[in-house]
Amino acid sequence: MIEAEVHLSLHNFLRSQAGFPSWPHHLTMARLVARALRLGRSALIQVGAVCGYQGRYRTSFVASALMWHGPVIIVATQTVQQLLLRVEIPRLQQWLQVNKSIRTGDAWPNPEFQGILLISPEAWLQGQITSADSFPQGIPTIIDGVDDLEDWVRHQLTQNIQPQDWEQLILACPEQAEAIRAARIQLTSELYKHPANPYECYLISQSETDILNQLQATLASVSGVPEVWQKLWQQLPTNETSSSPSSPPSPLPLLWATIARRQGLFSLHYAPLELGEILAPIWQRQPVVLIGSALEPETEAPLFRQRLGLDDLTCLKFASDSQSEAIQLYIPYQLPLPNTPEFQAAFIHKVRTLVCLSATAKGLTVLLVGDVPLKAQVGAILASEFGSRVQVEKTCLDENGILVSGWEFWREHQAVLPAPQLLVIATLPLPSLEHPLVAGRVAHYKRSHQDWFRLFLLPTALNELQRAVAPVRENQGIVALLDSRVVNRSYGSQILNSLSPLARLNYLDPSVFAPSGEENSA
Repeated sequence: MIEAEVHLSLHNFLRSQAGFPSWPHHLTMARLVARALRLGRSALIQVGAVCGYQGRYRTSFVASALMWHGPVIIVATQTVQQLLLRVEIPRLQQWLQVNKSIRTGDAWPNPEFQGILLISPEAWLQGQITSADSFPQGIPTIIDGVDDLEDWVRHQLTQNIQPQDWEQLILACPEQAEAIRAARIQLTSELYKHPANPYECYLISQSETDILNQLQATLASVSGVPEVWQKLWQQLPTNETSSSPSSPPSPLPLLWATIARRQGLFSLHYAPLELGEILAPIWQRQPVVLIGSALEPETEAPLFRQRLGLDDLTCLKFASDSQSEAIQLYIPYQLPLPNTPEFQAAFIHKVRTLVCLSATAKGLTVLLVGDVPLKAQVGAILASEFGSRVQVEKTCLDENGILVSGWEFWREHQAVLPAPQLLVIATLPLPSLEHPLVAGRVAHYKRSHQDWFRLFLLPTALNELQRAVAPVRENQGIVALLDSRVVNRSYGSQILNSLSPLARLNYLDPSVFAPSGEENSA
Protein backbone atom coordinates (compact mmCIF):
# COMPACT_ATOMS: atom_id res chain seq x y z
CA MET A 1 0.00 0.00 0.00
CA ILE A 2 1.06 3.57 -0.58
CA GLU A 3 1.20 4.23 3.20
CA ALA A 4 4.01 1.70 3.60
CA GLU A 5 5.83 2.95 0.50
CA VAL A 6 5.68 6.56 1.66
CA HIS A 7 6.77 5.60 5.18
CA LEU A 8 9.84 3.70 3.98
CA SER A 9 10.90 6.25 1.35
CA LEU A 10 10.45 9.24 3.65
CA HIS A 11 12.20 7.46 6.51
CA ASN A 12 15.25 6.83 4.32
CA PHE A 13 15.15 10.39 2.99
CA LEU A 14 15.09 11.91 6.47
CA ARG A 15 18.01 9.74 7.59
CA SER A 16 20.03 10.88 4.58
CA GLN A 17 19.56 14.59 5.25
CA ALA A 18 22.31 15.80 7.55
CA GLY A 19 21.13 18.82 9.50
CA PHE A 20 17.55 18.45 8.27
CA PRO A 21 15.12 20.17 10.71
CA SER A 22 13.83 17.46 12.98
CA TRP A 23 10.14 16.92 13.60
CA PRO A 24 9.06 13.69 15.27
CA HIS A 25 5.77 13.37 13.39
CA HIS A 26 6.91 13.36 9.74
CA LEU A 27 6.18 9.68 9.16
CA THR A 28 2.84 9.68 10.97
CA MET A 29 1.60 12.66 8.98
CA ALA A 30 2.86 11.26 5.68
CA ARG A 31 1.05 7.97 6.34
CA LEU A 32 -2.21 9.77 7.19
CA VAL A 33 -2.06 11.91 4.04
CA ALA A 34 -1.27 8.82 1.94
CA ARG A 35 -4.21 6.99 3.54
CA ALA A 36 -6.51 9.90 2.77
CA LEU A 37 -5.37 9.79 -0.87
CA ARG A 38 -5.89 6.02 -1.13
CA LEU A 39 -9.28 5.83 0.61
CA GLY A 40 -10.60 9.16 -0.64
CA ARG A 41 -11.43 10.05 2.97
CA SER A 42 -10.99 13.65 4.13
CA ALA A 43 -8.75 14.52 7.06
CA LEU A 44 -8.06 17.46 9.36
CA ILE A 45 -4.55 17.73 10.79
CA GLN A 46 -3.34 20.19 13.44
CA VAL A 47 0.45 20.27 13.35
CA GLY A 48 0.98 22.67 16.28
CA ALA A 49 1.74 26.38 16.34
CA VAL A 50 5.53 26.04 16.25
CA CYS A 51 5.58 23.53 13.42
CA GLY A 52 3.02 25.62 11.56
CA TYR A 53 5.25 28.69 11.90
CA GLN A 54 8.36 26.81 10.78
CA GLY A 55 6.62 24.85 8.01
CA ARG A 56 8.54 21.63 8.72
CA TYR A 57 5.47 19.44 8.16
CA ARG A 58 5.28 20.27 4.44
CA THR A 59 7.91 17.66 3.61
CA SER A 60 5.42 15.00 4.76
CA PHE A 61 2.48 15.89 2.53
CA VAL A 62 4.69 16.70 -0.48
CA ALA A 63 6.22 13.21 -0.29
CA SER A 64 2.77 11.62 -0.23
CA ALA A 65 1.54 13.78 -3.13
CA LEU A 66 4.58 12.93 -5.25
CA MET A 67 4.28 9.18 -4.63
CA TRP A 68 0.51 9.07 -5.23
CA HIS A 69 -0.22 7.57 -8.66
CA GLY A 70 -2.92 10.10 -9.58
CA PRO A 71 -3.34 13.88 -9.73
CA VAL A 72 -3.31 16.06 -6.61
CA ILE A 73 -4.22 19.69 -5.97
CA ILE A 74 -2.21 21.61 -3.36
CA VAL A 75 -3.88 24.83 -2.22
CA ALA A 76 -1.33 27.23 -0.71
CA THR A 77 -0.44 30.90 -0.62
CA GLN A 78 2.02 32.27 -3.18
CA THR A 79 4.76 32.41 -0.54
CA VAL A 80 4.31 28.74 0.34
CA GLN A 81 4.08 27.78 -3.32
CA GLN A 82 7.49 29.33 -3.97
CA LEU A 83 8.94 27.41 -1.02
CA LEU A 84 7.52 24.15 -2.36
CA LEU A 85 8.77 24.82 -5.90
CA ARG A 86 12.27 25.90 -4.89
CA VAL A 87 13.00 23.58 -1.95
CA GLU A 88 10.59 20.81 -1.00
CA ILE A 89 9.54 19.41 -4.38
CA PRO A 90 12.98 19.37 -6.13
CA ARG A 91 14.64 17.82 -3.10
CA LEU A 92 12.07 15.05 -2.78
CA GLN A 93 11.78 14.46 -6.52
CA GLN A 94 15.52 13.83 -6.72
CA TRP A 95 15.50 11.41 -3.81
CA LEU A 96 12.30 9.57 -4.74
CA GLN A 97 13.24 9.44 -8.42
CA VAL A 98 9.77 10.53 -9.53
CA ASN A 99 9.09 12.79 -12.50
CA LYS A 100 5.57 13.84 -11.67
CA SER A 101 4.45 16.92 -13.59
CA ILE A 102 4.19 20.08 -11.46
CA ARG A 103 2.01 22.98 -12.58
CA THR A 104 1.02 26.32 -11.09
CA GLY A 105 -2.03 28.27 -12.18
CA ASP A 106 -5.60 29.33 -11.50
CA ALA A 107 -7.38 26.50 -13.35
CA TRP A 108 -7.12 22.77 -14.03
CA PRO A 109 -4.55 22.26 -16.85
CA ASN A 110 -6.36 19.64 -18.97
CA PRO A 111 -8.49 16.49 -18.56
CA GLU A 112 -5.48 14.18 -18.96
CA PHE A 113 -3.30 15.92 -16.34
CA GLN A 114 -1.94 13.46 -13.75
CA GLY A 115 0.50 15.68 -11.86
CA ILE A 116 0.37 18.17 -8.99
CA LEU A 117 -1.38 21.52 -9.42
CA LEU A 118 -0.29 24.31 -7.07
CA ILE A 119 -3.05 26.91 -6.78
CA SER A 120 -3.75 29.89 -4.52
CA PRO A 121 -6.62 29.77 -1.99
CA GLU A 122 -8.33 32.68 -3.79
CA ALA A 123 -8.29 30.96 -7.19
CA TRP A 124 -9.34 27.56 -5.82
CA LEU A 125 -12.20 28.99 -3.77
CA GLN A 126 -13.39 31.16 -6.65
CA GLY A 127 -13.53 28.13 -8.92
CA GLN A 128 -15.30 25.99 -6.32
CA ILE A 129 -17.84 28.64 -5.34
CA THR A 130 -18.75 29.84 -8.82
CA SER A 131 -19.07 26.43 -10.51
CA ALA A 132 -19.03 22.77 -9.55
CA ASP A 133 -17.27 22.02 -12.85
CA SER A 134 -14.21 24.24 -12.40
CA PHE A 135 -12.15 21.24 -11.27
CA PRO A 136 -12.65 17.54 -12.06
CA GLN A 137 -14.63 15.68 -9.41
CA GLY A 138 -12.73 13.51 -6.99
CA ILE A 139 -9.24 15.05 -7.31
CA PRO A 140 -7.59 14.76 -3.85
CA THR A 141 -6.93 18.27 -2.53
CA ILE A 142 -4.47 19.31 0.19
CA ILE A 143 -5.21 22.73 1.72
CA ASP A 144 -2.29 24.20 3.66
CA GLY A 145 -2.70 26.87 6.34
CA VAL A 146 -6.41 26.43 7.11
CA ASP A 147 -6.11 28.63 10.21
CA ASP A 148 -6.94 31.41 7.72
CA LEU A 149 -9.51 29.45 5.71
CA GLU A 150 -12.53 31.22 7.20
CA ASP A 151 -11.05 34.63 6.35
CA TRP A 152 -10.18 33.45 2.81
CA VAL A 153 -13.75 32.27 2.23
CA ARG A 154 -15.42 35.36 3.66
CA HIS A 155 -13.10 37.60 1.62
CA GLN A 156 -13.95 35.62 -1.52
CA LEU A 157 -17.68 35.94 -0.84
CA THR A 158 -17.61 39.65 -0.03
CA GLN A 159 -19.39 41.81 -2.62
CA ASN A 160 -18.72 45.53 -2.97
CA ILE A 161 -20.53 48.62 -4.16
CA GLN A 162 -17.79 51.13 -5.05
CA PRO A 163 -18.28 54.88 -5.69
CA GLN A 164 -18.11 54.33 -9.45
CA ASP A 165 -21.01 51.86 -9.25
CA TRP A 166 -23.33 54.77 -8.43
CA GLU A 167 -22.30 56.45 -11.66
CA GLN A 168 -22.94 53.22 -13.56
CA LEU A 169 -26.40 52.99 -11.98
CA ILE A 170 -27.23 56.55 -13.11
CA LEU A 171 -26.08 55.76 -16.66
CA ALA A 172 -28.19 52.59 -16.71
CA CYS A 173 -31.28 54.33 -15.27
CA PRO A 174 -31.15 57.94 -16.58
CA GLU A 175 -34.83 58.61 -15.90
CA GLN A 176 -34.26 57.91 -12.22
CA ALA A 177 -31.01 59.87 -11.98
CA GLU A 178 -32.36 62.42 -9.49
CA ALA A 179 -33.72 59.71 -7.18
CA ILE A 180 -30.37 57.86 -7.30
CA ARG A 181 -28.41 61.04 -6.51
CA ALA A 182 -30.78 61.88 -3.68
CA ALA A 183 -30.37 58.40 -2.17
CA ARG A 184 -26.60 58.69 -2.42
CA ILE A 185 -26.65 62.10 -0.68
CA GLN A 186 -28.93 60.77 2.07
CA LEU A 187 -26.73 57.72 2.60
CA THR A 188 -23.59 59.86 2.71
CA SER A 189 -25.18 62.09 5.33
CA GLU A 190 -26.22 59.14 7.50
CA LEU A 191 -22.86 57.37 7.25
CA TYR A 192 -20.87 60.44 8.14
CA LYS A 193 -22.88 60.84 11.34
CA HIS A 194 -21.08 57.79 12.72
CA PRO A 195 -18.29 58.79 15.13
CA ALA A 196 -14.83 58.14 13.72
CA ASN A 197 -13.19 54.87 14.69
CA PRO A 198 -9.73 53.47 13.90
CA TYR A 199 -11.17 51.03 11.37
CA GLU A 200 -13.19 53.59 9.35
CA CYS A 201 -15.91 51.01 8.75
CA TYR A 202 -19.41 50.82 10.16
CA LEU A 203 -22.28 48.38 10.23
CA ILE A 204 -25.21 49.50 8.09
CA SER A 205 -27.91 50.84 10.41
CA GLN A 206 -31.65 50.45 9.97
CA SER A 207 -32.03 54.02 8.69
CA GLU A 208 -29.35 53.39 6.07
CA THR A 209 -30.99 50.10 5.09
CA ASP A 210 -34.29 51.96 4.66
CA ILE A 211 -32.65 54.37 2.19
CA LEU A 212 -31.36 51.45 0.11
CA ASN A 213 -34.72 49.65 0.26
CA GLN A 214 -36.48 52.82 -0.88
CA LEU A 215 -34.08 53.12 -3.81
CA GLN A 216 -34.77 49.50 -4.70
CA ALA A 217 -38.53 50.19 -4.70
CA THR A 218 -38.00 53.20 -6.96
CA LEU A 219 -36.05 51.12 -9.46
CA ALA A 220 -38.24 48.00 -9.21
CA SER A 221 -39.89 48.55 -12.58
CA VAL A 222 -36.71 49.67 -14.35
CA SER A 223 -34.96 47.18 -16.63
CA GLY A 224 -31.21 47.08 -17.14
CA VAL A 225 -30.17 47.66 -13.51
CA PRO A 226 -26.47 46.58 -13.26
CA GLU A 227 -25.92 43.12 -11.82
CA VAL A 228 -23.89 44.40 -8.88
CA TRP A 229 -26.97 46.31 -7.69
CA GLN A 230 -29.34 43.42 -8.30
CA LYS A 231 -27.18 41.25 -6.06
CA LEU A 232 -27.27 43.92 -3.33
CA TRP A 233 -31.07 44.12 -3.45
CA GLN A 234 -31.26 40.35 -2.92
CA GLN A 235 -29.18 40.63 0.27
CA LEU A 236 -30.87 43.63 1.87
CA PRO A 237 -32.96 42.80 4.95
CA THR A 238 -36.52 44.11 4.78
CA ASN A 239 -38.91 44.98 7.60
CA GLU A 240 -40.61 41.63 7.06
CA THR A 241 -37.41 39.64 7.59
CA SER A 242 -36.54 41.49 10.79
CA SER A 243 -39.99 41.57 12.44
CA SER A 244 -41.11 37.95 12.68
CA PRO A 245 -40.61 36.91 16.33
CA SER A 246 -42.49 33.62 15.92
CA SER A 247 -40.17 32.20 13.27
CA PRO A 248 -36.50 31.30 13.89
CA PRO A 249 -34.05 34.03 12.90
CA SER A 250 -32.80 33.64 9.35
CA PRO A 251 -29.07 34.18 8.68
CA LEU A 252 -28.87 37.79 7.57
CA PRO A 253 -25.79 38.92 5.65
CA LEU A 254 -23.15 41.12 7.20
CA LEU A 255 -23.58 44.62 5.72
CA TRP A 256 -21.10 47.40 6.33
CA ALA A 257 -19.63 50.55 4.85
CA THR A 258 -16.06 51.85 4.65
CA ILE A 259 -15.48 55.59 4.56
CA ALA A 260 -12.72 57.66 2.97
CA ARG A 261 -13.37 60.84 4.95
CA ARG A 262 -10.83 63.05 3.19
CA GLN A 263 -12.26 62.23 -0.23
CA GLY A 264 -15.87 62.31 1.01
CA LEU A 265 -16.49 58.83 -0.45
CA PHE A 266 -17.87 55.57 0.85
CA SER A 267 -18.15 51.96 -0.30
CA LEU A 268 -20.73 49.34 0.66
CA HIS A 269 -19.86 45.72 1.38
CA TYR A 270 -21.80 42.59 2.25
CA ALA A 271 -20.84 39.01 3.02
CA PRO A 272 -22.59 35.94 4.45
CA LEU A 273 -22.30 35.37 8.18
CA GLU A 274 -22.74 31.60 8.04
CA LEU A 275 -20.39 29.72 5.74
CA GLY A 276 -21.19 26.09 6.54
CA GLU A 277 -24.09 25.63 4.11
CA ILE A 278 -22.15 27.34 1.32
CA LEU A 279 -19.03 25.22 1.78
CA ALA A 280 -20.58 21.82 2.58
CA PRO A 281 -21.19 20.90 -1.10
CA ILE A 282 -17.56 21.74 -1.93
CA TRP A 283 -16.20 19.20 0.56
CA GLN A 284 -18.39 16.51 -1.03
CA ARG A 285 -16.82 16.91 -4.49
CA GLN A 286 -13.37 15.59 -3.56
CA PRO A 287 -11.42 14.27 -0.57
CA VAL A 288 -9.63 17.12 1.20
CA VAL A 289 -6.72 17.13 3.63
CA LEU A 290 -6.91 20.32 5.68
CA ILE A 291 -3.72 21.27 7.52
CA GLY A 292 -3.63 23.94 10.22
CA SER A 293 -1.42 24.87 13.12
CA ALA A 294 -3.55 25.38 16.24
CA LEU A 295 -7.22 25.48 15.32
CA GLU A 296 -8.69 24.38 18.65
CA PRO A 297 -7.63 22.62 21.85
CA GLU A 298 -9.75 19.59 20.88
CA THR A 299 -8.41 17.15 18.29
CA GLU A 300 -11.78 17.05 16.52
CA ALA A 301 -11.93 20.90 16.27
CA PRO A 302 -15.76 20.86 16.54
CA LEU A 303 -16.30 24.64 16.34
CA PHE A 304 -14.03 25.02 13.31
CA ARG A 305 -15.75 22.13 11.53
CA GLN A 306 -19.23 23.46 12.30
CA ARG A 307 -18.44 26.96 11.02
CA LEU A 308 -17.02 25.59 7.78
CA GLY A 309 -19.55 22.80 7.14
CA LEU A 310 -17.06 19.95 7.59
CA ASP A 311 -18.83 16.72 8.46
CA ASP A 312 -17.25 13.27 8.71
CA LEU A 313 -13.45 13.24 8.46
CA THR A 314 -10.38 11.84 10.20
CA CYS A 315 -8.91 14.24 12.78
CA LEU A 316 -5.38 14.26 14.14
CA LYS A 317 -3.55 16.70 16.41
CA PHE A 318 0.17 16.47 17.10
CA ALA A 319 1.53 17.23 20.55
CA SER A 320 4.21 19.86 21.03
CA ASP A 321 7.72 19.09 22.20
CA SER A 322 7.63 20.14 25.86
CA GLN A 323 11.42 20.07 26.18
CA SER A 324 12.44 22.34 23.34
CA GLU A 325 9.36 24.54 22.85
CA ALA A 326 8.76 25.88 26.37
CA ILE A 327 8.53 29.65 26.79
CA GLN A 328 9.20 31.70 29.91
CA LEU A 329 5.91 33.42 30.76
CA TYR A 330 5.66 36.53 32.93
CA ILE A 331 2.21 37.79 34.00
CA PRO A 332 2.17 40.70 36.48
CA TYR A 333 -0.64 40.55 39.02
CA GLN A 334 -1.05 44.22 39.90
CA LEU A 335 -1.82 45.78 36.51
CA PRO A 336 -5.29 47.37 36.07
CA LEU A 337 -7.76 45.64 33.79
CA PRO A 338 -7.51 46.68 30.11
CA ASN A 339 -10.96 48.28 30.07
CA THR A 340 -10.16 50.70 32.92
CA PRO A 341 -8.85 54.29 32.58
CA GLU A 342 -5.75 53.38 34.62
CA PHE A 343 -4.55 50.67 32.25
CA GLN A 344 -2.86 52.80 29.58
CA ALA A 345 -0.47 54.63 31.92
CA ALA A 346 0.33 51.44 33.85
CA PHE A 347 0.93 49.53 30.62
CA ILE A 348 3.32 52.15 29.20
CA HIS A 349 5.25 52.25 32.49
CA LYS A 350 5.56 48.45 32.52
CA VAL A 351 6.71 48.41 28.89
CA ARG A 352 9.46 50.98 29.59
CA THR A 353 10.58 48.87 32.57
CA LEU A 354 10.72 45.68 30.52
CA VAL A 355 12.63 47.32 27.67
CA CYS A 356 15.16 48.77 30.12
CA LEU A 357 15.62 45.43 31.89
CA SER A 358 16.31 43.67 28.58
CA ALA A 359 18.55 46.44 27.21
CA THR A 360 21.75 44.39 27.49
CA ALA A 361 20.26 41.27 25.91
CA LYS A 362 20.89 40.58 22.25
CA GLY A 363 17.95 40.08 19.97
CA LEU A 364 14.67 41.52 18.85
CA THR A 365 12.01 42.87 21.21
CA VAL A 366 8.42 42.83 19.94
CA LEU A 367 5.52 44.73 21.49
CA LEU A 368 2.12 43.47 20.35
CA VAL A 369 -0.54 46.17 20.78
CA GLY A 370 -3.94 45.54 19.25
CA ASP A 371 -5.39 48.95 20.12
CA VAL A 372 -4.57 51.21 17.15
CA PRO A 373 -4.25 54.58 18.99
CA LEU A 374 -2.30 52.98 21.85
CA LYS A 375 0.07 51.33 19.37
CA ALA A 376 0.99 54.70 17.86
CA GLN A 377 1.36 56.28 21.30
CA VAL A 378 3.65 53.52 22.59
CA GLY A 379 5.78 53.77 19.44
CA ALA A 380 6.19 57.53 19.87
CA ILE A 381 7.04 57.32 23.59
CA LEU A 382 9.62 54.57 23.12
CA ALA A 383 11.15 56.28 20.06
CA SER A 384 11.71 59.43 22.10
CA GLU A 385 13.73 57.40 24.58
CA PHE A 386 15.36 54.64 22.50
CA GLY A 387 15.63 56.40 19.14
CA SER A 388 15.81 54.54 15.85
CA ARG A 389 15.84 51.16 17.58
CA VAL A 390 12.07 51.56 17.74
CA GLN A 391 10.03 50.95 14.61
CA VAL A 392 6.25 50.76 14.24
CA GLU A 393 5.26 47.93 11.87
CA LYS A 394 8.48 47.92 9.84
CA THR A 395 10.59 44.92 8.83
CA CYS A 396 13.92 46.78 8.53
CA LEU A 397 15.13 46.54 12.12
CA ASP A 398 18.40 46.80 14.02
CA GLU A 399 19.89 43.67 15.56
CA ASN A 400 18.59 44.87 18.93
CA GLY A 401 15.52 46.49 17.42
CA ILE A 402 12.20 47.15 19.13
CA LEU A 403 9.19 46.43 16.94
CA VAL A 404 5.81 47.87 17.91
CA SER A 405 3.20 45.93 15.98
CA GLY A 406 -0.45 45.00 15.71
CA TRP A 407 -1.48 41.37 15.59
CA GLU A 408 -2.12 41.24 11.86
CA PHE A 409 1.26 42.75 10.90
CA TRP A 410 3.11 40.37 13.22
CA ARG A 411 1.26 37.36 11.84
CA GLU A 412 2.05 38.31 8.25
CA HIS A 413 5.73 39.18 8.76
CA GLN A 414 6.97 37.01 11.63
CA ALA A 415 8.43 34.46 9.20
CA VAL A 416 10.91 37.01 7.76
CA LEU A 417 11.93 38.50 11.12
CA PRO A 418 14.33 36.99 13.68
CA ALA A 419 12.76 35.19 16.60
CA PRO A 420 12.33 37.71 19.43
CA GLN A 421 14.05 37.27 22.74
CA LEU A 422 11.23 39.23 24.41
CA LEU A 423 7.60 39.38 23.29
CA VAL A 424 5.39 41.83 25.20
CA ILE A 425 1.64 41.41 24.73
CA ALA A 426 -0.52 44.36 25.78
CA THR A 427 -3.89 42.62 25.85
CA LEU A 428 -5.38 39.31 24.82
CA PRO A 429 -6.25 39.21 21.10
CA LEU A 430 -9.97 38.98 21.76
CA PRO A 431 -11.68 40.50 18.70
CA SER A 432 -12.74 44.02 19.61
CA LEU A 433 -16.47 44.63 19.86
CA GLU A 434 -15.72 48.16 18.69
CA HIS A 435 -14.89 46.72 15.27
CA PRO A 436 -18.15 46.72 13.29
CA LEU A 437 -17.48 43.37 11.62
CA VAL A 438 -16.90 41.72 14.98
CA ALA A 439 -20.00 43.41 16.39
CA GLY A 440 -22.03 42.13 13.44
CA ARG A 441 -20.96 38.54 14.02
CA VAL A 442 -21.60 38.83 17.77
CA ALA A 443 -25.09 40.19 17.07
CA HIS A 444 -25.71 37.13 14.88
CA TYR A 445 -24.77 34.78 17.75
CA LYS A 446 -27.02 36.74 20.12
CA ARG A 447 -29.97 36.51 17.71
CA SER A 448 -29.44 32.75 17.64
CA HIS A 449 -29.19 32.63 21.47
CA GLN A 450 -25.66 31.21 21.30
CA ASP A 451 -22.66 31.82 23.54
CA TRP A 452 -20.81 34.31 21.37
CA PHE A 453 -17.80 34.52 23.69
CA ARG A 454 -17.15 30.78 23.85
CA LEU A 455 -18.00 30.11 20.20
CA PHE A 456 -16.31 33.10 18.56
CA LEU A 457 -14.19 35.50 20.63
CA LEU A 458 -12.26 33.02 22.78
CA PRO A 459 -11.37 30.47 20.05
CA THR A 460 -10.20 33.32 17.80
CA ALA A 461 -8.01 34.69 20.59
CA LEU A 462 -6.50 31.29 21.43
CA ASN A 463 -5.52 30.65 17.81
CA GLU A 464 -4.05 34.13 17.36
CA LEU A 465 -2.13 33.92 20.63
CA GLN A 466 -0.54 30.55 19.88
CA ARG A 467 0.57 31.65 16.41
CA ALA A 468 2.00 34.91 17.75
CA VAL A 469 4.05 33.19 20.44
CA ALA A 470 5.40 30.41 18.17
CA PRO A 471 8.62 32.24 17.09
CA VAL A 472 9.59 32.85 20.74
CA ARG A 473 9.67 29.11 21.34
CA GLU A 474 12.63 28.72 18.97
CA ASN A 475 15.01 30.18 21.56
CA GLN A 476 12.83 29.57 24.64
CA GLY A 477 12.44 33.33 24.97
CA ILE A 478 10.35 35.41 27.34
CA VAL A 479 6.70 36.33 26.85
CA ALA A 480 5.32 39.12 29.05
CA LEU A 481 1.51 39.00 28.99
CA LEU A 482 0.27 42.26 30.53
CA ASP A 483 -3.43 41.45 30.51
CA SER A 484 -4.56 40.74 34.08
CA ARG A 485 -7.74 39.05 32.82
CA VAL A 486 -5.60 35.92 32.52
CA VAL A 487 -5.45 35.73 36.33
CA ASN A 488 -8.79 37.39 37.11
CA ARG A 489 -11.20 35.69 34.71
CA SER A 490 -12.46 32.12 34.59
CA TYR A 491 -11.21 31.62 31.04
CA GLY A 492 -7.64 32.44 32.13
CA SER A 493 -6.89 28.74 32.60
CA GLN A 494 -7.74 28.09 28.95
CA ILE A 495 -5.34 30.89 27.94
CA LEU A 496 -2.55 29.34 30.01
CA ASN A 497 -3.25 25.86 28.65
CA SER A 498 -3.03 27.19 25.09
CA LEU A 499 0.40 28.68 25.86
CA SER A 500 1.76 25.42 27.28
CA PRO A 501 4.53 24.28 27.45
CA LEU A 502 5.74 27.14 29.62
CA ALA A 503 7.67 28.06 32.73
CA ARG A 504 6.11 30.80 34.87
CA LEU A 505 8.25 33.74 35.98
CA ASN A 506 7.10 35.60 39.10
CA TYR A 507 9.36 38.61 38.52
CA LEU A 508 11.83 39.97 35.98
CA ASP A 509 15.29 41.41 36.49
CA PRO A 510 18.31 41.85 34.17
CA SER A 511 19.68 38.40 35.06
CA VAL A 512 16.68 36.73 33.39
CA PHE A 513 17.73 38.18 30.03
CA ALA A 514 21.43 37.28 30.43
CA PRO A 515 22.77 34.24 28.52
CA SER A 516 23.08 31.19 30.74
CA GLY A 517 26.88 31.33 30.73
CA GLU A 518 26.96 34.94 31.91
CA GLU A 519 24.32 34.25 34.55
CA ASN A 520 26.29 31.31 35.96
CA SER A 521 29.53 33.26 36.02
CA ALA A 522 27.82 36.11 37.84
